[in-house]
Amino acid sequence: MVTDGVRDGREHIQFIEERFGRNLNTSLADQAKRAVRRRIAGVLKADVELIEALKKTSGEGRVAGLTESDVFLFPTGMSSIFNSHQMLLAARGAMKSICFGFPYIDTLKTLEKWGPGCLFYGNGSSEDIDDLEARLDSGEKFLAVFTEFPGNPLLKSPDLKRIRSLSDKYDFAVVVDETVGNFLNINVLPYADIVVSSLTKIFSGDSNVMGGSAVLNPHGRYYTSLKDTFARDYEDNLWAEDAIFLERNSRDFVSRIEKINSTTEEITEMLKVKNVFYPKCNPSRPLYEAFRHSNGGYGGLFSVTFYSTPQAVAFFDHLEVLKGPSLGTNFTLSSPYTLLAHYGELGWASSFGVEFDLVRISVGLEDVSDLRYRFQRALEAVAKVKT
Repeated sequence: MVTDGVRDGREHIQFIEERFGRNLNTSLADQAKRAVRRRIAGVLKADVELIEALKKTSGEGRVAGLTESDVFLFPTGMSSIFNSHQMLLAARGAMKSICFGFPYIDTLKTLEKWGPGCLFYGNGSSEDIDDLEARLDSGEKFLAVFTEFPGNPLLKSPDLKRIRSLSDKYDFAVVVDETVGNFLNINVLPYADIVVSSLTKIFSGDSNVMGGSAVLNPHGRYYTSLKDTFARDYEDNLWAEDAIFLERNSRDFVSRIEKINSTTEEITEMLKVKNVFYPKCNPSRPLYEAFRHSNGGYGGLFSVTFYSTPQAVAFFDHLEVLKGPSLGTNFTLSSPYTLLAHYGELGWASSFGVEFDLVRISVGLEDVSDLRYRFQRALEAVAKVKT
C-alpha cells in the first residue's frame, strides 16, 4: 500500500526530474549532443525543443560552410582550451604560444605548463601588437595567439583584425575564447582558426552542468590539418547525462541572451563609480563593435572599481544578489574577482589594471526594476563612505 507521504515524495522526485531534464532517457544523449552542436554552429537561430532542433534542415551556421561536424564538445570550457592547444601542437609542431590580453587565469597557466611555453601580453594593447610584430619580423615563430573576446574581468576587446592580419603574414593560428561575448552577440569565427567557449556559463545558465566546445573555421589555413588531427585524437568525453542537461538548458538560450543584454545595459548606465568595465563603456568599444551582430548586445558581464577599498566593500556587502565565482548564470552573481582568482599574485594582477578590490558582476534574468532597486541601495551605501 502506498501512503500519502510516499506518494508526495514520488511526486516531488518526478517534479525535480522533469524540471532539470533527467526525465530524458540517456539513450537520447547522442541526439542531445547533435542539437547542442547545431546550436553552437549557429544553425538554430531561435528557441527550439530537441525534436525541432533535430528536424531543422539548414546546413550552414555562423559562416558559409560551417556545419555541426566542425563543432567538438568537451566536459568543461578549460578542457576545450587545453585540447585545442594540444591539437595545434600535434598539427603544427612544438612552438611557443601567445596569450594576448589579461585572461581567465587557468588559460595562461595551461599555455605555460603544457607545452613549450607562452609569451604573455597582459595589457592587450596596440603597443603589445607592435612588439609582437617586431618579434615576428625578426624571425620568431609561434604556434598560436590565444585571446578572449572580450576579456575577463576587464571586458577589453583585442584588435582581432590586426592579429588576424599578422597571422596570415607570419603563419600562426588564432584561438578566440568567446565565452563572455557569446556567438549570439558577436561573430569572431571568420577571424579565428578555433573558437572555444565554456558551455557551463550562459549557454546553460542553470548552473547544474559543465561543458565546453571548440569550433573549427572551415575557411581557416589550418582547417584540413586540424580536422585530421581531431579525427585522429579527439575523444568524446562529455558524459551522457551532462549532454542531456546542456541540451535542455540551452533551448531558450536565444531569449535569455536578449533579456540579459537589455538588463545589463540598463544597470551599467546607472553606475556612477570610478570605473565600469563593460564592452559598451570601454575605450576598446570600436573593436567590439566591429564583430557585434546588428541585433547583438554587449553581454551580461561587467566589473566595477571604486575610489577607495571601503567603498568597494560597502558596495559588495550591500548589493543583495548571490555571491559566487561563476558567470552567465540565470541569476545575478557578484564576486570579489581579483581576491578569488589572484589572491597570491595581487601585485602582478594590478600591474595589468586588475585592481585587488575590483567587483565583477554577472547579470541574470531577474526583473530589471528589482535589480535597479538592489543596485541603487548598494550605491547609496557607497555614498555614505567617507573617501
